[in-house]
Amino acid sequence: MRKHATKNTRNQENRSAVQRTLWLTRFVQRNLYEFVITEGMKALDTLLESERTELCGAAFGKGQPGEPVRWGHSDGRLVMGGRRVVVRRPRVRQNGKEVALPSWQEFADEDPLQKRTVEQMMVGVSTRNYDRAVEQVPDELCPHGASKSAASRRFVALTEERLVEWLNRDLSSLRIASIMIDGIEVGEQTIVIALGIDESSQKHVLGLWQGATENAQVCIALLNNLVERGLDPQQAYLFVIDGGKAIRKAIADVFGKRSLVQRCQEHKRRNVIGHLPQRMHASANKVMRDAFRSASKATAKKRLQQFASGLEEDYPDAASSLREGLDELLTLKDLQLPPPLERTLSTTNPIENLNGAIRRVTHNVKRWRDGEMIRRWVGASILEAAKGFRRLRGYKGMHLLLAALGRTEQTTRIDQQRQAA
Repeated sequence: MRKHATKNTRNQENRSAVQRTLWLTRFVQRNLYEFVITEGMKALDTLLESERTELCGAAFGKGQPGEPVRWGHSDGRLVMGGRRVVVRRPRVRQNGKEVALPSWQEFADEDPLQKRTVEQMMVGVSTRNYDRAVEQVPDELCPHGASKSAASRRFVALTEERLVEWLNRDLSSLRIASIMIDGIEVGEQTIVIALGIDESSQKHVLGLWQGATENAQVCIALLNNLVERGLDPQQAYLFVIDGGKAIRKAIADVFGKRSLVQRCQEHKRRNVIGHLPQRMHASANKVMRDAFRSASKATAKKRLQQFASGLEEDYPDAASSLREGLDELLTLKDLQLPPPLERTLSTTNPIENLNGAIRRVTHNVKRWRDGEMIRRWVGASILEAAKGFRRLRGYKGMHLLLAALGRTEQTTRIDQQRQAA
């Protein structure tokens, strides 16, 4: 009986210990955040007061004429937890002018709040839900600035500022080797985007241009803007496009014949497949992919022409689609690039991935008010996506592409000299 009683007593003590631990855990969970804020505000008060003492000396002391003097307190505003709070700020004056305390100047900077707002919008938080997405702050700090209108104003202001700076930056120092161009529909407008790849295989979004459609005028305006900002029109580039005639015409008008053009093989494959019945999709995919992986341009072209001939009788539109722009579909086959780099530059996948990132952000917008709003959101989406850019796959063969572009540039220059003579 005694052993049994001792065991029951020990079990009761263990249960009591567990209950006390759970109670303490819940208490800490409820009060830790408030405790951290309270103690942090006390530390801030101590810091500001110590800085005032360094400037003015101890309280109630007599200073010399012209020295900084204490000037009471006033309510100031700082950023905390994604919103503004009211903080009692010690004041200092000297010769009739306000003297700023160093720590207050640093804490009062509004950029953290603007950055926080933009980050929330980029991850899908709407302005109407912004207040729910930030930390709760004690009421005695008079929290404000997290309303729908306040968050919207900050987002508009910061994205406009960033967009103007980004769209006007100088491009001459980037040493671009390849340019991918594609359009994306946002709202009722089309945004044409240029993605540049430099000599070290790093990606740079060079610019964008708005229009009702992806027409030649919009594409020419985009390319002219890039030239005005430092892109050399006399240099040879590799342009990778989806095959749109408007983009192709714009490249010819602005850069002439000195640049190389590679049409996206993935777009061509999808276009051809779209003209064929479902039962032929697998076999057609295999034929085209095997042709694209051929060791030479002659072999690849022969395979694709044979496939087009086989489609001619039953599916003439599919055959016509395959033959259209066939030489530019195989441009890179002439350059003898390493397979990983050739596969990467034979499609517009890098800029398609960028467009996907833009769609993931902009799909949260329910109503587009105007074109300026569209451009701001697209620009903000691009800047956010650029943070995750990586070097181009197959970058070790980039020197071969640069050599090929150099040869093209030299050949074009010789032809121009002959024509001039």
